[in-house]
Amino acid sequence: RALIRREQAPALRYTKDVRMKKDVMILIKGTQEVDGEKDTIELMTKGRYYKRRDVLYLSYEEMDEEDTEPTMKTLLKIEGDNRVTMTRSGKRHQQLIIEKGERHQCHYDNGYAEWIMGIQGYGIENGLEDNGGILNFKYSMDINAMFASENEVNIVVKECEENA
Repeated sequence: RALIRREQAPALRYTKDVRMKKDVMILIKGTQEVDGEKDTIELMTKGRYYKRRDVLYLSYEEMDEEDTEPTMKTLLKIEGDNRVTMTRSGKRHQQLIIEKGERHQCHYDNGYAEWIMGIQGYGIENGLEDNGGILNFKYSMDINAMFASENEVNIVVKECEENA
């Protein structure tokens, strides 16, 4: 087995390749339908919007009604019109992968219990550009292969005035 001295090893460099990074206002409207009944929530918050190697990222923080400090951080990774990965961390940990025509098993923690859910992606409409835009995606959720809900998320991203 050959040993390579540290000075002989090629230097590994990490380049972020961030082409665009902006402060943005984000309006999120999420609709969940269970047994024919719809429940809608809306959130308006400030966040960061950036592009790295042709992939868009949108991050923001949320807080529960009873808290004064952010308790959840959400990162959306948007890969064209095909795939959106939503990762949430903080009080709860969740990762949902929404991909057109695919079913993914994803981790979900609501703060009381953890489980694996099936996420079936139905559609992604990516109208995001460097200055913001609209992102819509639809998916169904199942738990232990039992249908749980139909979901639709609509996101509007607008550049903050200080960026313009």
